[in-house]
Amino acid sequence: MSGISIIIPVLNEVSTIAQTISTAQTGKDIEIIVVDGGSNDGTTELVKSLDIKLIYSLAGRSIQMNCGAKAATGNILLFLHGDTFLPLKFDQLLREILAKPNIIAGAFELGIRGRKRNLRIVEKMVNWRSRYLQMPYGDQGIFLPAKIFQEIGGFPEIPIMEDFELIRKLRKRGRIAIVSKPVLTSGRRWQKLGIFKTTLINQVVIIAYLLGVSPKILAQWYRSYFK
Repeated sequence: MSGISIIIPVLNEVSTIAQTISTAQTGKDIEIIVVDGGSNDGTTELVKSLDIKLIYSLAGRSIQMNCGAKAATGNILLFLHGDTFLPLKFDQLLREILAKPNIIAGAFELGIRGRKRNLRIVEKMVNWRSRYLQMPYGDQGIFLPAKIFQEIGGFPEIPIMEDFELIRKLRKRGRIAIVSKPVLTSGRRWQKLGIFKTTLINQVVIIAYLLGVSPKILAQWYRSYFK
């Protein structure tokens, strides 16, 4: 495996996208594809100024990531949120992971930007879930061979839980490995509502989804809290 296509879906990420791209550029044999879903805060102008490949799609993270995957040329796809920073040597680490037998995909441990002690507890909980239950989420930088992504039909184009569904499909085909170095994602969700309430909302969404509540309804409810 060689080339890595880093696909970054964005919607109004002008405050973080430059640093996200900067950390991605430290890798070797990579291409960066930013997929904009209708930003109006200067995100697209900034990306253009950095001479990064920019494409446009309908809004919706799953739609944007699938659009980016279609334009990608790498043998490996890495899906990265616009507010998430990759660790040094991420390219070497993920190539080593995918070269191991029975590994179908992977993600990074989660680090959250912010000094609150409770954020460290969240990190530990997320990393335990990811490593032992093999259930990383999208903010951890999910990566997999492009061929596998195509075989499973990409992300389901639903307004929420697309990463959850992708991982469930992948788990049926092999193991999900976790890179021991973390990505660093924004702590704004936890800072907005607090650690306890944010965690509770996330768990309620998962349970409701598993009980059959429509992703459209869940997305509307979830986003009402994180406007």
